[in-house]
Amino acid sequence: MELNAIEAGERTGEGPPLVLLHGLFGQARNFGALQRRLAPGRRVIAFDLRNHGASPHAPSLDYAAMADDVAESLGARGIGAAEVMGHSMGGKVAMTLALSHPSRVSRLLVSDIAPVAYPPRWEGLIAAMAALPPGTPRAAADAALAGAEPDAGVRAFILSNRRPDGSGWRIGLEGIAASIGAIMGWAAPEAAPFAGPTLFVAGETSRYIRTEDRPAIRALFPNARFLTVKGAGHWVHADQPDGFAAVMEGFFPVPSAA
Repeated sequence: MELNAIEAGERTGEGPPLVLLHGLFGQARNFGALQRRLAPGRRVIAFDLRNHGASPHAPSLDYAAMADDVAESLGARGIGAAEVMGHSMGGKVAMTLALSHPSRVSRLLVSDIAPVAYPPRWEGLIAAMAALPPGTPRAAADAALAGAEPDAGVRAFILSNRRPDGSGWRIGLEGIAASIGAIMGWAAPEAAPFAGPTLFVAGETSRYIRTEDRPAIRALFPNARFLTVKGAGHWVHADQPDGFAAVMEGFFPVPSAA
């Protein structure tokens, strides 16, 4: 599947393009400010993963298929290898891409996720989203989701996926609902470990990357390093945008012109 993308920066830079992959219920445009900051001197591509943003919908979302989507979309743009950053679900897509298509990934940054399975989290909210009648005003929609998701910030993030006229969801909610077990889970590809430079970035107040996850991480990414962004939760790039951008600039430096 070829994915929708938002591009910024120079198409003919000295180094590989930089790819940004969002998390569950996210979309490429969530990275707008980060993309603009990183664009000078390089080509930055933010993809809408399948069933998200303006990309096509599919009945299922497993990491092998989503990684194949990214590889196909890079090929369609004439890109061989890219630097890749993925957050949360997008981080698992990025890890799967590096493991199953290692020639596509030159450097890998994984934001606040580990190659492990996580407990159920979203089923109640997905059911509430599916039950929301089309045309429900935003304030009423927010109130309807509050029982399943008490965090107002998360609800606002979710509601950004509604069509502008409130007529329904832009995302492929049925496919997401059918695949939520796979999304929260993890099955490593049957491939060799990814030996390229890898950085795992955690939010200080998040529990998505734990010390006990490091053996599993190093088994798949033997050159992994770890960094924590102070004052950030799970949405590291949104909680501490300057700090996260600085981390990315350090790990993905713009090559000097010859």
